[in-house]
Amino acid sequence: MSAPIDRRPRGIAPGAPRIGTTETPRARVASILAQAARAYSARPPIEDVTMPTGFDPAAVALFETIIEAAFLVANADGHFDEAERRRFQAIVVDACQNLVHEKQLEALLADLGEMLAEDGMEKRIAMVARTIGRTEHQREVLRVAAFMAHASGDVSAPEHGVLEQLARGFKLDAAVVDEVLAQAAEPGKV
Repeated sequence: MSAPIDRRPRGIAPGAPRIGTTETPRARVASILAQAARAYSARPPIEDVTMPTGFDPAAVALFETIIEAAFLVANADGHFDEAERRRFQAIVVDACQNLVHEKQLEALLADLGEMLAEDGMEKRIAMVARTIGRTEHQREVLRVAAFMAHASGDVSAPEHGVLEQLARGFKLDAAVVDEVLAQAAEPGKV
């Protein structure tokens, strides 16, 4: 059996972090949303168009699921008025480093609103939980959703409840909810 190929440029020691990564988990985790947003923004606006080379449908699904979880938290109290919608869009566009156009996000929010109205909160939470398998992605979904819960000030009981339901759906320890809420309360970007 041969040794794995080391694809780092010459002069970088084995075990050193890859180029473009940082040592802090927060920076690494935050990049998951930005990377997924990059794939989402590359998606052709018309379904009949051939997908570009390098298009990653799994990254698009991850992006949509992260946004849906945050959307569910924003709708936890049963309403999502125009001010909340504008704040939600501004936060997401900023968190995605302006890679996702507002029109793309508006279309996604319209779809998410229709699915929530048709299926209800419980079913949508179950769908989000079923879609995300990797623990680091599950934690990212919860972290972004927790950030959205903090966007309006204090985290309400319904918002906390949606975060707990998501964590249970992911089969994560309940303590994860408190961890992501604490992270989301820290100053900084999503």
